[in-house]
Amino acid sequence: MLIGVPKEVKSDEYRVAMIPAEVEFLTRHGHRVVVQAQAGMGSGIEDSQYREAGGEIVPAAENVWRQAELIVKVKEPQPAEYPLMLSGQTVLTYFHFAAAPQLAMECMSRGITAIAYETIRDKRGLLPCLTPMSEIAGKMSIQEGAKYLEKPMMGRGILLGGVPGVAPANVVILGAGIVGQNAAKVAAGLGARVTLMDINLDRLRYLSDVSPANVTTVYSDAQTVREALVHADLVVGAVLIPGDRAPHLVSREDLKRMKNGSVLVDVAIDQGGCTEASRPTTHHEPTYIVDGVVHYCVTNMPGAVGRTSTFALCNATFPYVAAIAQYGWEKAAGNDPGLLDGLNIHAGKITNAAVEKALKR
Repeated sequence: MLIGVPKEVKSDEYRVAMIPAEVEFLTRHGHRVVVQAQAGMGSGIEDSQYREAGGEIVPAAENVWRQAELIVKVKEPQPAEYPLMLSGQTVLTYFHFAAAPQLAMECMSRGITAIAYETIRDKRGLLPCLTPMSEIAGKMSIQEGAKYLEKPMMGRGILLGGVPGVAPANVVILGAGIVGQNAAKVAAGLGARVTLMDINLDRLRYLSDVSPANVTTVYSDAQTVREALVHADLVVGAVLIPGDRAPHLVSREDLKRMKNGSVLVDVAIDQGGCTEASRPTTHHEPTYIVDGVVHYCVTNMPGAVGRTSTFALCNATFPYVAAIAQYGWEKAAGNDPGLLDGLNIHAGKITNAAVEKALKR
C-alpha cells in the first residue's frame, strides 16, 4: 500500500503522524511511505531520518495526497486540504466531526473513508488513540491555567499552590476521565485545593481512593457545579461523550457568578466545548475574556509539546496504521470491531451513530 504523511497545516500544530521507526517497519513489509518535506520538523525529526528509514520525501502536500491510498494525519483536514482529498481514499486522523459539520459535508461529498482516532475502541471498550493526548491535555490544562492566573496574563494574580500563610488556589475539574484525572494529579501535586466532579460514581469512588487528601470528589449536577464555580480560581472542562458534542455545563449566567480574573480551560473544545461561552482559539492567540473570566480554548493543546505528543500519539495509532496497510481498512475493521468503531464516514454517508446524532443527519 502507498501511505502518505502530509505536513500538518493547522495553526501552531507541531505534531507529525508517523515517526521514522514506523516508516522503517512499513517499508520493510513492502509498503511505500511518502512523507512531505519538513513534516517532522516541529517534533525534532529531520527529513534525512525518514529517508534513512526507507521513506520518500516529496516537496508539497499535493505530492502526498494525490498518490496515497492511505493518508495518516494528526489533525482534521483544513479547508486548504479539502480539494486534495480523493474519492476512495482512506484518511486516518482526529476528525471531531461533531463540532465540524462543514468538514463532515466535505468528507462526504468527496467520497473519502474517514476513520477517526477519537472513536476507535480497544477490547476493553476504551479509546486508545485518544488516551495519550487526553493525558497530555489534562496535564497541560493545569500548566496553562496556572500561567493565565498570573496578573500580567489578566488572571487573579494567584500562585496555584499558595505559600505558607497564604491559601492555595481552588481548582474545579468538570469530568473525571483521563483528562480530569491527569489534571487533578498535577494540580494536587502543586498544592492546589482540587474539586473533581463527575456523574460516574464508580469512577469517583476509585479516584477518591487513589488521590491525595487535597482532592475532593463531588457528584456533578447543575447545583453542585454552580456552587463549585463560585469558589473556583481555575476551572478545567474535561467532559467527553465519544463522537458527540460536549454538553454545556457552564452557562453565561454561571460565568457572572465566578471571580473576576478566574481562568477557564476548556479541553472539551475539540468537541464543541463544555461552556456556553467557549469558542476555539489557537496557541498564537489562546485566550479571551468573557464576564471577567479568562477563557483558554485551544483546540490542539498537545500540539504545543510536539515532540512528546508525536511519540505518544504514534505509539497508540501505529497498530491501526499497520493493520490497514496490511489488509486494507475493510478487512482490518472486520478483524477488529474496535477499529470499525472508528469509521465515521464512508461512501458519502455517516457511519457512526454518535456523529449522526450530533450532526442531526
